[in-house]
Amino acid sequence: MSADWPVVRLGEYCLKVGSGATPKGGKSVYLDSGCIALIRSQNIYNDGFKSNGLAYITAQAAEKLSNVEVQSNDVLLNITGDSVARVCLAPNEHLPARVNQHVAIIRPDPKEFDARFLRYFLASPYQQELLLTIASAGATRNALTKSHIESLKVCKPDLQTQRRIADQLHALENKTQLNGSINQTLEKIAQAIFKSWFVDFEPVKAKIAAQERWLALQPTAESASPVCDAGEAEPLPDLDTAMNLAAMQAISGKDEAQLTRFQIEQPEQYAELFATAELFPAALQDSELGEIPEGWVVSQIGDEVAVVGGGTPSTKNAAFWDGGNIHWTSPKDLSGLADKVLIETERKITEAGLAKISSGLLPIDTVLMSSRAPVGYLALARIPVAVNQGYIAMICGNTLSPEFVLQWCNAYMEEIKSRASGTTFAEISKKNFRIIPVAVPPEEIVLSYSKTASQLYKSIESNLRESGALEETRDILLPRLLSGELSVPDSETQVSEPEAAAHV
Repeated sequence: MSADWPVVRLGEYCLKVGSGATPKGGKSVYLDSGCIALIRSQNIYNDGFKSNGLAYITAQAAEKLSNVEVQSNDVLLNITGDSVARVCLAPNEHLPARVNQHVAIIRPDPKEFDARFLRYFLASPYQQELLLTIASAGATRNALTKSHIESLKVCKPDLQTQRRIADQLHALENKTQLNGSINQTLEKIAQAIFKSWFVDFEPVKAKIAAQERWLALQPTAESASPVCDAGEAEPLPDLDTAMNLAAMQAISGKDEAQLTRFQIEQPEQYAELFATAELFPAALQDSELGEIPEGWVVSQIGDEVAVVGGGTPSTKNAAFWDGGNIHWTSPKDLSGLADKVLIETERKITEAGLAKISSGLLPIDTVLMSSRAPVGYLALARIPVAVNQGYIAMICGNTLSPEFVLQWCNAYMEEIKSRASGTTFAEISKKNFRIIPVAVPPEEIVLSYSKTASQLYKSIESNLRESGALEETRDILLPRLLSGELSVPDSETQVSEPEAAAHV
């Protein structure tokens, strides 16, 4: 393969380059669902399209934006603000769609460019650095113009070679996307268990209902015991067993027949499930939070976890930043984090920089929540990390585990946001956060939940780290493929993911 491919001006090979607009009325006319999506800069990342916060607009509003209709294989590029230069392909699953004024549509001529290749090219580290340099030349804020985009110099192999290169990179990205889908499923499982146990109290309510059924079936002096077909009295399980079996069904999602098979096929796991069911009470009690399980106590979150904030070392002092290897995070790191696990930060500080932050270095498994602009980004830090002033950080050390606290924040986010204040943007202070009431279960129940949830988050972390390694491989592969250092196999001899990594 020759690396002597032409370098061309991008605008000469595009059918369209242009940005969109915000419908009249701005956010006030956005819909939570609908037929036509409005893609904004927060949806676009170099590792793919993120649907979190995706807005929708009416057909009437879309008609006024008909000149910025997104089509399949469009390349979407962020052109303003802190997210400038982020790029991805248009998501087919969210079409029809429009873009707002912060996003540019690049529609390459399909006879000249494979859209996937162009997207990978623009997302490569060298091109990202170039785009950021161009964007930062503006007088006020980072911005890329239509002229900037059209003037970009782009390497142009023949179309067949472009497709082969894109195929190699797409194979790596497929695995990354699969990991992302798995992680979303794992996170939903952790949420669902928490909601069942600690919000809806389903195991407790199952026991209450079982107790009522059991008492209703007890024979009285006027009635005989239930009789089987054979004419013999059908024995009833004792009350505790009946209640535990009901709680086991609520916890596992299995019916009575499935539990019977489960006991035969996996007796150890059945015994563990039974032990978990025994931990839940069979009654509710009144509290300031309404009815909660008997034996649980109402506390304040600030009495159960250490609540701390952070700070930002002066950006004018290079000694605080240059060469730093200590993870430092701002809420920006969490804005596109669908997995709720933080394993990397955009910026790092030095020991001197860390000394300027009163909360210091926070331990692994600190729960992070953005406290402003906006309130509510959440993550479990799987690295020691320092935080800026836009966070409330929760260090867990008493009854409540990190996994419990993370999901508690997620489940009661509306309550948390209701305690925020501010005229320019909403912010919740540490003082207002600390006094939020929380129903605290016995430690054994929290431990039982955390035993399952921690395994889920370990799997999420593992998948994230694997995806990070694959993304590094992808970023290294592209310039080597373009330089001719690595050959491009045809589709019949396509390199697998492990083989591709081995070449790096």
